[in-house]
Amino acid sequence: MTTPPPDHLRLTRVDTEDRVRIELDGDLDHDTADLLVNEATAQLSARPGLGDLHLHCRGLGVIDSMGLSALLMISRRTTAAGVRLHLEDRPANLDRVLRLTGTFDHLTAPATTSGAAGDSTHQEEATVFRPTRPDAGT
Repeated sequence: MTTPPPDHLRLTRVDTEDRVRIELDGDLDHDTADLLVNEATAQLSARPGLGDLHLHCRGLGVIDSMGLSALLMISRRTTAAGVRLHLEDRPANLDRVLRLTGTFDHLTAPATTSGAAGDSTHQEEATVFRPTRPDAGT
């Protein structure tokens, strides 16, 4: 019996001057998560002027916890590089995983404007949603 190759995720890259689009076709799982993280990281490293990284997810099949971890790692790296991450054409199964894990808003929120006003607004929102102790009002 032949074992299928672990690279059952195909990535297609489309570049412009200030953005990169990576099209995902296949499963994003334990076997393939590193492939996507490595490609996204390579693009961030090779293109310091990059403004946007688009992950086109229409062809995405199964996504497991390692796939979700890969998306979160890419989000951290794009944020650190000052690059906006976009998850585009998300299939229902990806949205379901993001909602079940509480990461939907984090990974799909529209980019905020940079600068003092954008930063203070973001900080205020973070404060509003911070959980409090049950006895905090007494």
